[in-house]
Amino acid sequence: MELLVLCNALATRLLFVLHSLIGVWRVTEVKKEPRYWLLALLNLLLCLETGLTLKFKQGRGYKWFSPAIFLYLICTVPSLWLLEIHHGTQYCGTEPGAVQVNVSNQDFNQSRDSSHGTAHEGTDHHIIQTAKVFVNQLSTICETVWTLALHQTFLLLLVIGRWLLPIGVEITRDQLSQLLLMFVGTAADILEFASETLDIEDVRKNYALINAILAVWTWSMLQFPLDLAVQHIGCKPATTSRRIPSLLLCRYSAELWNIGVSLFIQDGPFFIVRSILMGHFRIFNQMLVFFTAKNILVVTLQLYRLAVITLDFRATLLQKSRKEVNCCPCEPYEACAHATASQGTEMKKCVAFPAKEESEAPSEDQ
Repeated sequence: MELLVLCNALATRLLFVLHSLIGVWRVTEVKKEPRYWLLALLNLLLCLETGLTLKFKQGRGYKWFSPAIFLYLICTVPSLWLLEIHHGTQYCGTEPGAVQVNVSNQDFNQSRDSSHGTAHEGTDHHIIQTAKVFVNQLSTICETVWTLALHQTFLLLLVIGRWLLPIGVEITRDQLSQLLLMFVGTAADILEFASETLDIEDVRKNYALINAILAVWTWSMLQFPLDLAVQHIGCKPATTSRRIPSLLLCRYSAELWNIGVSLFIQDGPFFIVRSILMGHFRIFNQMLVFFTAKNILVVTLQLYRLAVITLDFRATLLQKSRKEVNCCPCEPYEACAHATASQGTEMKKCVAFPAKEESEAPSEDQ
């Protein structure tokens, strides 16, 4: 096993575990109940996955699916649910995003003075006291800032972690770079959906509506463990005898997956939630209207893309049925048309050469 692969696999999963533990710590601080530390046991699944991956895959990834990313979702999403549902009673003053710190610098001065007065106890005591003061200051940061920060770091770690995780032989670095760029845009849309809708005051008063928004948010997160957006299903020449849906999936597997994600996992559900907020609950604001229009535009463009793909595939089947060119229906229509032109050019050459030879034959006899 390569040392770099081992380090990347262990370091990435360690980041996942640490972030998950921070989320559990915030839940116990907000709820004031130590029993919520039991959520940390979910990280045992990630530890088990790490051992199995190192043993059977030598630390490298799997085809089409990342168990580490999926288990990271399982470990972190429950904590974010509890924090969003609680959304407690702590506010951040008059300015949104401001941080209230009630612990003054006197605590650090007292800690430093006490350490100087008891220098014989060593530096360990000083480090412990400083750490306690630091943790106390972190605890004074208002709850909404903590929750938003956990959301942001959660999405960032999903992208960075997918980048750091060793790739398998089924996915190339070029495909991975495309996937990461797609994940960056997806993460931004998901963060905007969660923060923009849950910050509405009327939404916070409706417990069922909060659960519905969090359910759609969780559903949208399930696209991160999958790599189907950049990987095509292998197409063999024997696929000409398959059924039409299989041929369509064979050629456009990645494109169809992207369209399906947009319609059924991300933009479609986001549009439905925002439409319910405006149509049923009469909630209107400038950003809500803008992003609803954006979802409508994206869904329309994806349906247009699906229609283009279907027409192109139909043209290829018609081309094949007329026997204009002997090509696999899994190839694009443009490729078949190019093959037809090339085939026609070659036929002309084959016809031209014998004519030239016949014209030269009498001259030799003379």
